[in-house]
Amino acid sequence: MNSYHSGAPFHDTHSKVVGYLLWIFGFTGAHRFYYGKPITGTIWFCTLGLLGIGWLIDFFLIPSMDREADARFFAGSTDYNVAWALLTFLGIFGVHRLYLGKWLTAILYFLTGGFFLIGVLYDFWTLNDQVSLKNARG
Repeated sequence: MNSYHSGAPFHDTHSKVVGYLLWIFGFTGAHRFYYGKPITGTIWFCTLGLLGIGWLIDFFLIPSMDREADARFFAGSTDYNVAWALLTFLGIFGVHRLYLGKWLTAILYFLTGGFFLIGVLYDFWTLNDQVSLKNARG
């Protein structure tokens, strides 16, 4: 658990290195989704990072987005970075869902291309919460 939820010691749930790697493709909003900001992630995706201006500003905002994500989400045995890598690169095959122990939907994703990509988009919006919930349950 982290300090935001329980007063326990701080835990680093998200990585600045991963954040900056995703920032390179920031005009797609990838780094914003990663840090649990799906609305602005979608805006960045639709506007190419606010025509590049928001993307440049985010270079300086990543440390604060990282701190906010670390404070917001539960740390635990399920690693956010692994879950995000699996979703980003193998999402249509449902591998990230296998990692989360969601076998039925993982098989359905595999057979349907991530529920015809709509499920993958849903997971971009909710993956942090899914991992946090799994970690909170133990």
